[in-house]
Amino acid sequence: MSKQTVYNYIAITIGSLLTAVGLVVFLIPNKIASGGISGLATILHYIFDWRVGRTILIINIPLFLIGLRSLGTKFGIRTLYGILALSLSTDLLEGYCSGLPTLTTDPLLASIYGGGIVGLGLGLVIRAEGTTGGTDLVAQIVNKYTRISVGKGLLVVDFCVIAIAGIAFNAEIALYALISLFITSRVIDLVQEGFNISKATFIISDESDEIRKTIINQLNRGVTILEGRGGFTCHNKEILLSIINRSEISDIKRIVQEIDDDAFVIITEAHEVLGEGFDETQLKEKEI
Repeated sequence: MSKQTVYNYIAITIGSLLTAVGLVVFLIPNKIASGGISGLATILHYIFDWRVGRTILIINIPLFLIGLRSLGTKFGIRTLYGILALSLSTDLLEGYCSGLPTLTTDPLLASIYGGGIVGLGLGLVIRAEGTTGGTDLVAQIVNKYTRISVGKGLLVVDFCVIAIAGIAFNAEIALYALISLFITSRVIDLVQEGFNISKATFIISDESDEIRKTIINQLNRGVTILEGRGGFTCHNKEILLSIINRSEISDIKRIVQEIDDDAFVIITEAHEVLGEGFDETQLKEKEI
């Protein structure tokens, strides 16, 4: 077993534990069923007094078997491990926290913090090329037999769970569940794309050569020259592309303004930049 595989299983374990913390500490005590199998298990917990972790496992087993048959072995050992890790973590934490007071009874706070922690946990699991089963399996199975995309399938399944929560509890709780679901999805994206968001700058100027040299000399950043053509004038233009950190935005604006006040500058976000001067550790991890 390679080091990367070991790291992935450790990440799946930590991610599953964090997901269980978000569920047990914040979402379940406040009846917030923010979609997914865990949301459905939360509803069943309050209707039939079933253990949430055990219910997650019971619902996921047939989904896992169907997914294994329909989608192949790529949903094999890591999926099974993720399902077991989340189920066991949830039940263990639920038993441990049963005698402790609820951290918050404010549904808004529970939605925000619970959704954020669950998103962080699931993001770690997905980043480690794992899954905790659930609605993503349902969505991909539906996608194979219908024209519904995986993204739309996830949205439909989660919406159905939240609608059931609205019927089982009340409409207000369902609205809080939507907030939690939105936060979870955003945090998952942040974990996947990286927290260290760099900036990509595109500079169009008649003084591109001087700007390029100044960026290289003063900021010690590389510059890529792209060939462009004006749509109105049909004149050929050089477009400078440079990736910088947030702290260098004001510096690059100053440089461009000092050299060419009429330059056209676009600054946009660049998630998870890998390479020299940025996050080289992830490149090394991928080479293992």
